[in-house]
Amino acid sequence: MPDADHDPFEKRLTDVLRDTGTEFGTDQQMLAARGETHGRRLRLRRRAAAVVGGAAAVALVGLGGTLLLPAGQGDGVRQRSAAAAPVAPATPSPSPTHTPAETASKVVSGEELLRILEKLLPEGRISDNRNDGTDDRPRAKVLYDDGGGKAAVTVSLNRVKPGSMEARQAIQCPDTMFIVYDTCTSTKLSDGSVLMLLKGYVSPKSRTDRKLWTADLMTPAGGYVGVQEWNSTGEPGSPTTREQPPLDLDRLKALATAPELRAAADAMPVDDRSSAEPDTGPVTPGGSVSATLSRLVPHGIKIVRKSGPDDDDFGYVVLDDGRGASLVQVNVQPDMRDVEKQLFGPDAKVLPDGTKVATHQQPGEKGIPGIVWWSVDTIRPDGRRVVISAFNSGTQDSPATRKTPVLTMKQLEAIATDPRWHPQD
Repeated sequence: MPDADHDPFEKRLTDVLRDTGTEFGTDQQMLAARGETHGRRLRLRRRAAAVVGGAAAVALVGLGGTLLLPAGQGDGVRQRSAAAAPVAPATPSPSPTHTPAETASKVVSGEELLRILEKLLPEGRISDNRNDGTDDRPRAKVLYDDGGGKAAVTVSLNRVKPGSMEARQAIQCPDTMFIVYDTCTSTKLSDGSVLMLLKGYVSPKSRTDRKLWTADLMTPAGGYVGVQEWNSTGEPGSPTTREQPPLDLDRLKALATAPELRAAADAMPVDDRSSAEPDTGPVTPGGSVSATLSRLVPHGIKIVRKSGPDDDDFGYVVLDDGRGASLVQVNVQPDMRDVEKQLFGPDAKVLPDGTKVATHQQPGEKGIPGIVWWSVDTIRPDGRRVVISAFNSGTQDSPATRKTPVLTMKQLEAIATDPRWHPQD
């Protein structure tokens, strides 16, 4: 197991996810079952979070690399950072700010949002209605029955900076490498808003009879409307009450795009946490981790899958040398000098150019037969950190396909320390 100084992101994120209960209600303050899509860009600059292997196992990751779980969400969830139990003292998130233009429009309260939701739902019986968000991040939940059985329906509001990374990620369909779903579409509407509709499952890693369908709307002003519906009451471990969630995609779209909700989202104060760190451009030279990683794979090893070209700080490839698939993933972070001592102890190897190297070999996810996880963590004198992880399976949460990862520790180190990860002087 990793030592105390090596605080892998996946383990800490798993702890956060465990706190949410078995139902992973997407949310609320820009939570969504977006797995890799939202979690891959872990902008951990200046944050005390030791990321090893990136966000491949995430089920709930908020925009901008922060897991935003609203207080009083129900199911015992509290607001926490994705970098839970950080290796350095955490800095409190600033309160959302209000510009004169924003304060001129009344922010919808949780109770008002609840009334709007009840009004917009098709005819049916509504019960157990509740406001379980916060004053500045409202969320409403009801049990709705159209005659086919009770089902939970929630609506939540937030607002981020228009055009920001968070705004773009809110409406990107997730990578099927990490999230199982039936369908997902992301469509630009006539007014410039973008709507994503996803038919997924309560378990993000397998198809079950417990379904979760979501709609995520991002307006040109950065207003976010999130709608979620289950074919159950949405409580942890609750059984299904019907075959499908009550709203088909047309009705789900109509609810998410309702003028009342769009106006309410646009009137929200901008969530400072969504863009706490400026987007300074691509982290990786060439702008794509997967492209750089692919070029560094040793000859003779086949690349059977890789992440998209728009990932500049997290990417993956799935390799196969003819003896089984092996997932390899990389995180690139531009400046982690503030936590260097926590991440690299006195036993770290120091290369001639001053780069520090720490290696780890450990079991993979609990409960997955035979999975091992090898990683090489590096940091240059300028603070640029490159972390590479490899597994002896095509995913890190499926049974082993081979005894060890396809790449040796020596090969992993060679990839992590390759100069192509670093800007040229």
